[in-house]
Amino acid sequence: MTNEYTYVDSLVERAKKAQEVAANYTQEEVRRIAKAIGWLALNKAREWSEFGYEETKMGDVESKVAREQARARGLMRDLMDAKTVGVIEVDEEKQLTKIAKPVGVVGALIPTTVPATVVFMGAMNSIMGRNAMICSPHPRAKRTTMMVVNDIRALYKKMGIPEDLLLCIEDPSMSNSQELMAKVDLVVATGGAAMVKAAYSSGTPAYGVGAGNVVVVIDETADLKDAAEKVRDAQLNDLAIGCSTENSMAIQKDVYAAAMEEMVKTGAYICNAEEKAKLQAVLWVNGHLNPEIICKPATYIAEAAGIDMPADRTWIIVEETGYGKAYPFSGEKLSVVVTAYSYDTFDDAIELVNNIQAYSGAGHSCGIHSMDDDRILKYALETHTSRVAVRMTVGKSNAGNWNNGMPFTVNLGCGTWGGNITSENVTYKNYINTTWVAREIFGYVPPTDEELFGEVMNDTTLFG
Repeated sequence: MTNEYTYVDSLVERAKKAQEVAANYTQEEVRRIAKAIGWLALNKAREWSEFGYEETKMGDVESKVAREQARARGLMRDLMDAKTVGVIEVDEEKQLTKIAKPVGVVGALIPTTVPATVVFMGAMNSIMGRNAMICSPHPRAKRTTMMVVNDIRALYKKMGIPEDLLLCIEDPSMSNSQELMAKVDLVVATGGAAMVKAAYSSGTPAYGVGAGNVVVVIDETADLKDAAEKVRDAQLNDLAIGCSTENSMAIQKDVYAAAMEEMVKTGAYICNAEEKAKLQAVLWVNGHLNPEIICKPATYIAEAAGIDMPADRTWIIVEETGYGKAYPFSGEKLSVVVTAYSYDTFDDAIELVNNIQAYSGAGHSCGIHSMDDDRILKYALETHTSRVAVRMTVGKSNAGNWNNGMPFTVNLGCGTWGGNITSENVTYKNYINTTWVAREIFGYVPPTDEELFGEVMNDTTLFG
């Protein structure tokens, strides 16, 4: 270690000075700033999306525009009544008062997949907590990240607030990211497993998200046409760029053939064994997903793999029986490629989902297409997952949507299954510290031992 004053030091110092100003903002002042960021995002969505696509060549523009506009509206919906400044909760019965305070400077690790969304949503959540935020871009999306940061900084200038409440590393590198994580007050990491692991190893409190690898169960009670269309919708949503995208289907064996027919009707192409091998060879290079292939149209992927696929096919299915390292199609694919499994009993389905996600995607999300509420509850109870989407497109639901009550976010915690500190959708609540003020409860009568421990007290087999 040296004592040299570094580029990252200068960013952190600037952010801290700006945050000292923000620390005095009222609830309505920070809410107004968040609204301004959201409205800016709503109106800049197409410009940011087109620029991002040109830089990364991943996904498709229309999906990006729709996502950014939906996230801007949805997050603001969640922030409308959010309490993040001063007294945020009073419990008269327990004589407790909860006060919100800033965390300070947030270090935001920005992915290559959805950089614009992560920046503006992070900025909205951060300012709601009266924090400053410094972005560390992915090298493949650094120009998009800088563009969004600079647009928000220009907005801050117009509002008469410190522009340095949002900063960005202009020349991203692993060393700069590591230094940033070590010197900020909180890290919010969105990206691959290596990035998340680095965040948790930084010595700074961190919210990281695990890998996605969504598996959906389709049982014999499901509406097969509806299920097929929803899996298709997930693939065509920015060409499967999101971590919540359906990656595998576990289909009950008695309806497997009929379900696959419905998939084909939606535009799916089912690979034979030879084509599956060709696809595997091009989708993975030296055990890693090929960045030149992921999040591309099905026709592009098929051509790269040397597969003669009809031009009207929009997504691809490979059939599989195993899971784990020897079966790469059981992992996250970030492409319009879905793996299909057949199962016998519902217990087999649950075991299959858990085994697939133990290899990749532990704790993230899964889905189920079933009309049996008892099965749905059993599935939720016994899968190692933080989110279960019921008869919905998982890739469009579990990070928040108007058709369900999940909080809008772009960071999805995976719990201890995925090596994360939280299993919730990361929201504004994770961008504040809280102080508890406790007052004496006069006249409180504690419960008796009989009320607390009941029959256990007299169980002679335990306490003879």
